[in-house]
Amino acid sequence: MSDRYFTQETFDFLAALAANNNRDWFQENKQGYEDAVRTPALGFITDIADELAMISPHFLALPKKVGGALMRVNRDIRFGKDKRPYKTNIGIQFRHEVGKDVHAPGFYLHVENGECFWGVGIWRPDSTALGKIRDAIIDDGDGWVAARDDKVFQKHYKLEGDALKNPPRGYAKEHPLIDDLKRKDFIAIASINHKSVISKKLQSLTIERYSQAAPLMSYLCKALELRF
Repeated sequence: MSDRYFTQETFDFLAALAANNNRDWFQENKQGYEDAVRTPALGFITDIADELAMISPHFLALPKKVGGALMRVNRDIRFGKDKRPYKTNIGIQFRHEVGKDVHAPGFYLHVENGECFWGVGIWRPDSTALGKIRDAIIDDGDGWVAARDDKVFQKHYKLEGDALKNPPRGYAKEHPLIDDLKRKDFIAIASINHKSVISKKLQSLTIERYSQAAPLMSYLCKALELRF
């Protein structure tokens, strides 16, 4: 495959899907999804695998239509009020080898009209994983600060996600890192513009950004007793 993956046709398809988010339209335009979204996404995943392994061999780049790094286009509409059946973005998550879902540590790429970004870290960890990360911050606060405040990392990434309003139970409210201990997500976001997404530099830029997040990812893996 060419080293250019996504194109303007990718964004055009996502815009059309947003305007026609129903099963009949999607079935009629399924080839457009294959050509503009799924095929280039799987090509990107395939081509980036070797370089991603050089950052860490424990994050998987699986180019599978189902169950791999490409997140499914169907939305889970079972419990929410929003019954639109399809996602209008492309989500690619290179999750840790022990992970079973999006709540595992991972490297992420998000492509959507008006919002494209790289993500790193762990989103909505369960209570056990969250406790391990908080305890790691207590035990090795200097290591956390070094990863969080790494100059190269901070130049491109911003820590995001939800946090508790009050200190978590069992942690002193006077702790100097209490704002970090209150986090429910340990994720960081780096923006990417539309032009870069459709350029031939997407793969190299992605590897560059993921490399810059290695200190944070290494810290989180160590906290969770995972290999990095």
